[in-house]
Amino acid sequence: MNDNDMLPSLDRLADNILRLCLLASWLLLASFVAVTFSATRAHAEFGCGGHDLIADMAKTDPAKLDALRKEAAGTSNGKGLLWKVEKPGVSPSFLFGTMHLTDPRVLKLSDAAEQAYDGAGTIVIETDEVLDPKAPMKVMAETPDLMMFTDGTTLDKLIPRDKLDTVKAALSERGISLAAVNRMQPWMLTSMLAMPACELARKQEGTNFLDIKLAEEARNRGKQIAGLETIKDQLSAMASLPTQFHIDGLIETLALGPKLPDVFETMTVLYTQGDVGMIFPLMRSVSPEGTESGENYAQFEEKMILARNRTMAERAAPIIDRGNAFVAVGALHLPGEQGLVELLKNKGYKITAQ
Repeated sequence: MNDNDMLPSLDRLADNILRLCLLASWLLLASFVAVTFSATRAHAEFGCGGHDLIADMAKTDPAKLDALRKEAAGTSNGKGLLWKVEKPGVSPSFLFGTMHLTDPRVLKLSDAAEQAYDGAGTIVIETDEVLDPKAPMKVMAETPDLMMFTDGTTLDKLIPRDKLDTVKAALSERGISLAAVNRMQPWMLTSMLAMPACELARKQEGTNFLDIKLAEEARNRGKQIAGLETIKDQLSAMASLPTQFHIDGLIETLALGPKLPDVFETMTVLYTQGDVGMIFPLMRSVSPEGTESGENYAQFEEKMILARNRTMAERAAPIIDRGNAFVAVGALHLPGEQGLVELLKNKGYKITAQ
């Protein structure tokens, strides 16, 4: 199979990954994976493999790649991971975009980000509850319906009959039986299965995602730690979306899982280059036309990205006003007219890329 043959096969996968990228809650969901699938086998080498789709496109379709780069260039605040946030009368703070992965390339901060982090008095992440190993179980006990079906519904009743054998086979390859996860909300299972096996392996070896690593190091150094959301906030937003939306995503992920390393490799390369604004155009370029225009997708974008951006901006402002903070959130929350950088600018802060 050549590179041109590969791209069409990524169509439905890319659309699903675009939704999962927008979710930007790998850090949180991994915590639930560790609790719920503690006995799941994770046969994987530490290297994820995968091809950089941009490098492939540079060889097979440079004109298309040039068009994508022009589109990305039109995304406001799409370049850079570290932003200086200033307000008269208070010490500067910094806004930093993370990627919720354990990849060594992601875990290594740039010199500028390291300096900003070292000098900060307060470290802010999306939810500081991930530092409490008991927090996921507490949420599960208090609001089980956010993660599990509590009304007798099961996945085998929701998955189309002609897809059921495919789902069972794909789960079996991962050492999971459908019976073991039959009452689980489909989006939660999708999030675990979409994660590269090497990420699960590193997690089992004790490697923390970047966000958790930053918070744990801050705690060890005696810095203040704050969160912008709660676990329940994030789960409630995800659980509020239509069940069929999540079932479709589950089926797509299971069917096209072998292609996931390519997508994650490409996103990681773009992240390490600080080219966040290029991620969405690339994913859309290999998605079927019209898949993002439906009502379900619009609901997803509003509840999982735009509404969360507004919440983060509101809750980050008083922390920034105290000065000397390092605010670390998923990088895909930063760019765009309704991204965090622009929302904070609208609140009167001076923000410059570093």
